[in-house]
Amino acid sequence: MQNDRLQALRAFHEEDPDDAFVRFALAQEYRKRGNAREALRFFEGLIAENPEYVGTWYHLGKLYEQLGRKQDAMRTWRQGVAVAGRQRDAHAQAELRDALMQIDGAGFDD
Repeated sequence: MQNDRLQALRAFHEEDPDDAFVRFALAQEYRKRGNAREALRFFEGLIAENPEYVGTWYHLGKLYEQLGRKQDAMRTWRQGVAVAGRQRDAHAQAELRDALMQIDGAGFDD
């Protein structure tokens, strides 16, 4: 079943390589499978070509964090906060700010 999902996503991507949702789904699928290199390729490509796809910022930052790339995670989340602000997406902005506070060791209890 899992391979079917990846194959289907790849087929959708071949049909429309610019579809942001499919690119995001592929990145997530590769991340779930432990293929950080491919996940990064899709997340970073999506950020470069479609920076307004706000959900990417959080997940790319989390992947950087998992890879021990704290500075990249923080930079990514800060940029994501700005994108979410431009889009007036308060939920995404709060999620990104929370991730920043968590990685800095600051919580809501301070």
